[in-house]
Amino acid sequence: MTSNTASAELSDTIGGELPYLRRYARALTGSQRTGDNYAAATLEAILQEPSIFERDIAPRTALFRAFHKIWSTAGAPTADTVDPVTRMESRALDHMSGLTNNTREALLLSTIEGFDFDEVGQIMGSDAEEARSLVDIAISEMEKSMTGKVMIIEDEAIIAMDIHSIVSELGHKITGIARTRTAAVELGAKDRPDLILADIQLADNSSGVDAVNDLLQQFGEIPVIFITAFPERLLTGERPEPAFLIAKPYSEEQVRSAVSQAMFFSSTESLKSEA
Repeated sequence: MTSNTASAELSDTIGGELPYLRRYARALTGSQRTGDNYAAATLEAILQEPSIFERDIAPRTALFRAFHKIWSTAGAPTADTVDPVTRMESRALDHMSGLTNNTREALLLSTIEGFDFDEVGQIMGSDAEEARSLVDIAISEMEKSMTGKVMIIEDEAIIAMDIHSIVSELGHKITGIARTRTAAVELGAKDRPDLILADIQLADNSSGVDAVNDLLQQFGEIPVIFITAFPERLLTGERPEPAFLIAKPYSEEQVRSAVSQAMFFSSTESLKSEA
């Protein structure tokens, strides 16, 4: 087999996983720019040294394990603090330094990316028991970190109430539930949220993405979590993409994890810190 053929086969093997690696990298680092840089560095490393991509484990697991090696070797960096567009506020960085090592990585791999604990252990170079422990610690530490106000943009009543219940149990205040783009903008004008949870397709065929963009134009940077049956509409490779994108049907753990982490990284000054 020629090197060109091998490279083509490798590209085909990992190509379908790249949007999810980019999602994970953005959520892990707190920045689209920083996350994309390390996702790209992982691909370059694999092309230069194919052995980094371990063939004896599942391709998706092998890709994320390769990313883990590159990212951790670089010192497990978060957002570029010298970039005014993507940097996280110092408060978020201070909270990051207070987290138990590796907990957030394990949490994202398990709850957002859907790896089981054996796979999380393979990616991080540990075992399933340690991976489970790290996830439990992360959930506890992040849920206690901050509370704030959350807007829900969702046209299906049952789903909206389920999300309402999950988020409320975390200690956050729900500013309201909007079923359309217009209703979302009106709700935001009444009570500025610290976090937005949004579906993509709304009741009157309006767009949840457009509703979010309207709100961000009004308020500036607010963390957003999209919960949608159509994730491919957002995982396009174009900027900007959401750091947190949950596919329906979702689990309670996924919502709790994404909400806690989005609040954790938010620079909104109205957030109440519990640390």
